[in-house]
Amino acid sequence: MSSFDVVVIGSGPGGYVAAIRCAQLGMKTAIIEKYSTLGGTCLNVGCIPSKALLASSHHYEELQHFADHGIEVSGDVKVNLEKMIARKQAVVDQTAGGVKFLMDKNKITVFEGVGSFENATTVAITKADGSVEKIEAKNTIIATGSKPSSLPFIKIDKERIITSTEALKLTEVPKHLVVIGGGVIGLELGQVYLRLGAQVSVVEFMDRIIPGMDGALSKELTKVLKKQGMKFYTSHKVQAVERAGDTVTVKAENAKGEIITLEGDYSLISVGRRPYTDGLNADKAGVKISDRGQVEVNDHLQTTASNIFAIGDVVRGVMLAHKAEEEGVIVAEYLAGQKPHIDYNLIPGVVYTWPEVAAVGKTEEQLKEAGVDFKSGSFPFKALGRARASSDIEGFVKILADAKTDEVLGIHMIGARAADLIAEAVTAMEFRASAEDISRMSHAHPTFAEAIKEAALDATGKRALHI
Repeated sequence: MSSFDVVVIGSGPGGYVAAIRCAQLGMKTAIIEKYSTLGGTCLNVGCIPSKALLASSHHYEELQHFADHGIEVSGDVKVNLEKMIARKQAVVDQTAGGVKFLMDKNKITVFEGVGSFENATTVAITKADGSVEKIEAKNTIIATGSKPSSLPFIKIDKERIITSTEALKLTEVPKHLVVIGGGVIGLELGQVYLRLGAQVSVVEFMDRIIPGMDGALSKELTKVLKKQGMKFYTSHKVQAVERAGDTVTVKAENAKGEIITLEGDYSLISVGRRPYTDGLNADKAGVKISDRGQVEVNDHLQTTASNIFAIGDVVRGVMLAHKAEEEGVIVAEYLAGQKPHIDYNLIPGVVYTWPEVAAVGKTEEQLKEAGVDFKSGSFPFKALGRARASSDIEGFVKILADAKTDEVLGIHMIGARAADLIAEAVTAMEFRASAEDISRMSHAHPTFAEAIKEAALDATGKRALHI
């Protein structure tokens, strides 16, 4: 029986990063993946393929406005969805291949099969042909991720009633895509097909889309997406999703008890994700699973079995690839005797629609609920020279700071390149910057990042310079 210092179950961003860091720190490491490609949900059917389609559809949408820039395109501009999907897959394959390269480079042993516990130190690997191989693990890291959630009465047929996985490989542009769930996944994929010509309707149980983010971001994104043609039905509880041939009927009840009926040719179910521990046999290793299906861990991400750890979507906290990566590094360094730390308040959240939405720290609603005395500053993108030059004038940056100390408590933005700009916000908050600190930093002109400086000026009580 092969023996390893660390065995990682799951090769998503959390798992493969944990394996790399363990190997770099001198541990004999193995990783187990049940699929034939590495990278998990994020690389194969999540983050990477969705961004590839968002990029392709964005190019198509921009092409419609080239004339505004003095660029005349002759002939009809058409969407070749088959080629677009093929390009997406090529990006996925290349990225997954890159993970395999990193495994080889760091001398990490890769096992293909389903990993499950025989006991706290023995992991069984069930391969596609049914054969089983057992390995010994001094320490194990559970990184099995999550799967799409659904509603009990919805039968997902993966043809017309679909999850994000199927939405990434459609063979036709829907005529009417009914999206159930106004969160990140639903809005991103909804915008992809909206750009390509689909009618898109979003049904959301809460009173606003992206309900976990600052209310101002939700309001602005709703306004922008409505302008683009997306329709919203917030405060609506889905009652039924039924298919008859190529037609999917969605019935939902609003706050007044009224029933609406939407008919489309596809319905995307994007009501969140659930931790995935199926077949893990965690109980055999003494690992406790909570009522919510999460692996229970302490502050060191250690489970109820002292030599077994868990990270990423399968444990508490936000389900984000970069959160899983950070936790993977934390566990590896902890096993090496180091004293790593992670500030969960500084894990940024991003929605990759256009305009992009990004945030870190506390929302205005959270600060009010906690009774924190704060001040707010904001600056609109339309007042930036760089935004006008590229015709990306929608959105704003909003900074929340402590009313007494001026320490930044949260930064929220919607606009072009917000997904990249949020790193400045994370850096500032990691070093406990004040709004004045940010306002006194020199920002290159003309850039989108100037909006952060201007919002900081506004938050300090000084007036922003360009509005």
